[in-house]
Amino acid sequence: MSTPVIINTDIKEVPLFRRGKVRDVYDLGDSLLIVSTDRISCFDVILPNGIPDKGKVLTSISRFWFDFTRDIIENHFISDDVKDYPAMLKPYETVLKGRSMLVRKSRPLPVECIVRGYLSGSGWKEYQKTQAICGITLPKGLRESDKLPEIIFTPSTKADVGHDVNVTQDYIERQIGAEVARRIKEVSIALYKKASIFAEERGIIIADTKFEFGKLGDKLILIDEALTPDSSRFWPKDEYVPGKPQASFDKQFVRDYLETLDWNKTPPGPVLPDRIVDKTREKYLQALNILTRR
Repeated sequence: MSTPVIINTDIKEVPLFRRGKVRDVYDLGDSLLIVSTDRISCFDVILPNGIPDKGKVLTSISRFWFDFTRDIIENHFISDDVKDYPAMLKPYETVLKGRSMLVRKSRPLPVECIVRGYLSGSGWKEYQKTQAICGITLPKGLRESDKLPEIIFTPSTKADVGHDVNVTQDYIERQIGAEVARRIKEVSIALYKKASIFAEERGIIIADTKFEFGKLGDKLILIDEALTPDSSRFWPKDEYVPGKPQASFDKQFVRDYLETLDWNKTPPGPVLPDRIVDKTREKYLQALNILTRR
């Protein structure tokens, strides 16, 4: 693969605000520069090698959904055109082009807002043990990948390193207040509904997804990324067969490969072979093309 892989960025003129599992965030005062690298994280472990163009795909898809969902809630996006960036960033134009966003700085809420329309992943595992997810009791007899009787909101804690933990709505209300907790649940479900209807019309089932929110003054806004292959499960609609794991356009392909290894899912992660890297890149680009026609 001749495409360069961006694992870390180093913009010396701007303070590094934080380095997450995938994104490097720089502090520009009232705004932030978010750079989506090609790092890939599975089971909350950052793997040693990345996926070429992954950061560009994540940025393009997020930008698409930020525009698409503006009628539901405002978001933090300002620009992804490097010409709009401060002059100090000009030397980094080649690295930043296509994989970065200038966004408004907000106070992030300490919760991952997970919305599920289908039974999969950690939700499927929890259901098998308890017949519930995050305290929400579900009907008996559901199969893996079944469409749920109704969309459910299953929040978790938020961790830059280590594992997120599924929690109940009551827990979230105690952490951030009942009114804000109610609002993020309502908005998360509305975002998922609108996006999943659109995606299904184009041939992709969004089985579940994750949103993050922040406070800009007293205003709630959508932040981070939106409905990407990193924060969602994308399944090809024409291959969907409930009762088993599904083919996917997302990093589930990498997770499935990692499950075949003798690895305890703690750092350091294993190096991905070229065939897995190439196939994963292909899946990310395919999702971008189907959703955005880009």
